[in-house]
Amino acid sequence: MRVHVVSDVHARADALARAGDGADALICLGDLVLFLDYDDPGGGIFADLFGADAAQRLISLRTERRFDEAREFSAGLWAQIGRPPREAIEEAIRGQYSDLFAAMPTPAYVTYGNVDVPALYTEFLRDGITVLDGETIEIGDRRFGFVGGGLRTPMRTPYEIDDDEYAAKVAALGRVDVICAHIPPDVPELLYDVEARRMERGSVALLDAIRDTQPDLVLFGHVHNPLVRRTRIGRTECVNVGHFRGRGMPHVLEW
Repeated sequence: MRVHVVSDVHARADALARAGDGADALICLGDLVLFLDYDDPGGGIFADLFGADAAQRLISLRTERRFDEAREFSAGLWAQIGRPPREAIEEAIRGQYSDLFAAMPTPAYVTYGNVDVPALYTEFLRDGITVLDGETIEIGDRRFGFVGGGLRTPMRTPYEIDDDEYAAKVAALGRVDVICAHIPPDVPELLYDVEARRMERGSVALLDAIRDTQPDLVLFGHVHNPLVRRTRIGRTECVNVGHFRGRGMPHVLEW
C-alpha cells in the first residue's frame, strides 16, 4: 500500500489535485480553509474582504498576542460593510470548499482542522470521500483512527472544542495501528513553531492514548514550522506531515 497524507491545505486546490498521484489513497488531516495568510497577507478570505493592509494589521496583532485589540479591529471593519460576519465568511468558505473537494483525489479519508467548519463539509462531499472524526477505518490491512479539530485557544478558530470532548473522541478510537489527528500530542518540541515563535496547543489525551496503546504511527499537522518534525514515544513514531500549502507535497506512507 502507498498512502499520501496532507494537512493544512489552506486553499491549495491546485496542489491538492496532484496530491494523490501514484497513491492508493489520500488522507487529509484538515485545515482546508484559508482565512488569514500569515506568509502572504494578500491571500485568504480576510484580505479578499478588507485588503492586504488590513490583513497585515490583524496578523501583527495576533502575532503579538493582542487578541482583544485584534477582535476590536476586526469588528470595526465588519461594521463598515454592513453584512453579518458569519454570513460573509461562510459564503467565502463555501467557495473554497467547492474548489477543494472538487480537486480532491479519491479515495480520500478526511478529518477537520481547527479552522474548518464541519457543518459545511457535507455540502461538497462526493463518492470516494469519507469524513471521519472520532472514528476508525481499515485502509489496506491497517486500522486508522481519526480525530479532528483543535482545543480552545485565544484565537477562537471555528472548530476548537473543550478538552473533555476531544478526549472522548480519542478514547473512542481504542487500539489502532495509526492515529491521524489535526493537532499534535502535548509534546513541547512538537508544538513550538519556530517561524511564529509561539507554542501551539497539543492534546494531553492524545499523548496519554499513545503511551497506553502504543500505535505504530501518529500523524498530525497544525504546527506549520515545528521545532521537531518527528519523535518517538515508546515504540510509537510521531510525525508532523508538513504544511501542505507551503510545500505542495504530501507525506508518503508505504507498507
